[in-house]
Amino acid sequence: MSDIELRTGPTHDVAALAALIRGRTLLPGDDGFADACSGWLLTVEHRPAVVVVAADAGDVATAVTYAARTGRAVAVQSTGHGKSLPADGAVLIATGELRELSVDPDAATARIGAGLRWGEVVAAAAPHGLAPLCGSSAEVGVMGFLTGGGLPLAARTYGFAADRVRSLDVVTADGRLRIVSPGAEPDLFWAVRGGKGNFGVVVAAEIELLPLRTVHGGELYYPGEDPGHTAHVLRSYLAWAREQPEEMSSSVTLVRFPDAPQLPPEFRGRSMVQVRTVYVGDEEQGARLVRPLRALGPEKDTCAAMPYSRITEIYQDPRHPVAAHLRSALLRELDDDAAAELASFIDPARTEGPFPGIQLRHLGGALDRPPARPHAAGTRGAAFLLWMRLPAPPGRAEAARAAADEVLDRLRRWDTGALLPGFLFDHDAAPDRVRRAWSEADHRRLSALKARYDPDRLFRVNHNIAPAAP
Repeated sequence: MSDIELRTGPTHDVAALAALIRGRTLLPGDDGFADACSGWLLTVEHRPAVVVVAADAGDVATAVTYAARTGRAVAVQSTGHGKSLPADGAVLIATGELRELSVDPDAATARIGAGLRWGEVVAAAAPHGLAPLCGSSAEVGVMGFLTGGGLPLAARTYGFAADRVRSLDVVTADGRLRIVSPGAEPDLFWAVRGGKGNFGVVVAAEIELLPLRTVHGGELYYPGEDPGHTAHVLRSYLAWAREQPEEMSSSVTLVRFPDAPQLPPEFRGRSMVQVRTVYVGDEEQGARLVRPLRALGPEKDTCAAMPYSRITEIYQDPRHPVAAHLRSALLRELDDDAAAELASFIDPARTEGPFPGIQLRHLGGALDRPPARPHAAGTRGAAFLLWMRLPAPPGRAEAARAAADEVLDRLRRWDTGALLPGFLFDHDAAPDRVRRAWSEADHRRLSALKARYDPDRLFRVNHNIAPAAP
C-alpha cells in the first residue's frame, strides 16, 4: 500500500465525492464538463454521469472507489487520442492535471505524471542529451502510449517503449495505489504494459532515457498522380526497406488530398507518396542509406541530421482534434501485387471521397527480439503495420468505414489477422477484434489477471479483456 493520502468516506453520491477530492467534480451542464469529455478523436463522444478532474493519485483512488460503490464503470482520459467506447453513464477520470515531471540525468531516467504529453517529456530530457522513446506525435499522452506498448519512431532499433519502463504507479479496482515493477507485482507490471486500460489507472511512470542527441531523418515526397509511377516508388521503397539495418526505421504513406483551400497549394487536389526515415547512427551513413530513395526523384526532401527534440516534426501529425475513422492491421512482407493494390487507392481517377491516408510502418529488428522486461505487446513477426486515417465528418462516417473495409479486403492476402494493442481504435472494441491484439497464450494470461485484479470489470470502457471464468 502506498503512503499517499487516500481519501475515503461515504462516496455514494456526487456531493460526498466532491467533498473528498482535491480536484474538481463536474456534472453535465457544469463549466468545463464538455471540455473534459472531449478529446483529440471527435468520432467518439463521452456522456459520463460525472467527471473527476484529478489533482493527485488520491483523487483517482477516491473516484475509483466511488465508481465501485455506485456500480458505475470507470473511464480514463488524458488527451483523448485512444478513445474506443463512449463513456456513457460512467465515472470519467480526467488525468490531464497529473503533471509531475522530473529528469535524473545521472540515472538517465524520467518520472512522468499521467497528464504529460510526449512533447513535454522530449523537451525536458533534451538539455541533458537524453531522449525518451516517443511516437510520431508530440501531442499523444504518455500513459496511453505506454499501456498500448508504445511503437516509437526508432522501433526497429530499440523495440517498444514499454521495454524501457522501470515502474508504474497504478490505482486498481480495489482503490489501492500499487507501485509495480519487475520486483513488485511483476504479473501486473507485465499486463499493464500492452494490456491497455484493463487493469487500473496509471497515474505515473518511471522510464529509462536514451543517450540520443541527434538522429538522421526526414520526409521525401513523390508525386502520386500516375498509378504506375506510384507503384514503382512503393515497390522501390519495399525493396529498400528489406535491406536496411535495424538502426533505420521508416514508413511510407499514400495520401490523396482534396482540393480544399485550407491545404497548402502544393498539395491541393493531389496524390502523394511520403517516405519518412529515422536513422540512429552516424550522419554520413544515414545520408548514404537514403541515397536510393533520393534517386527516385522526390519533389521534396527534408532528410538530414536533426536534434532528437524535433523528431516528432517528421510526421506532422494533426495537433488539433479530428473527426476520423482509424483502422490498422499487421501485414506480412509485401510484394509487387500488394504495391499495385495500394497504389490504386490514391489514383486521381478515383474522384470520390473519402480521401485516404494509408501508412505502412516498417517493423522487425528489435521488435522481433524478446524484451529485457517482458510485456504484453508484440508484433508477432509481422513485417509492416498498416494504419489508416480517413476523414469522417458528420454524415461521412459510413463512407469512411466502407473505404477502410475495401483497403483491408484487397490486402487480405498479406494480412496476418493480428492487431497491435497500441493501434486498436473505436472500430476494434468488439471482443473478437480485441482478442486479435494478443497471442492466444498472452490473452489467456491477461484474462486470468483481469479476473484477479478487476473481476467486476470496473475498467470496461476500453478495449476490454473479459475476466477468466472462476
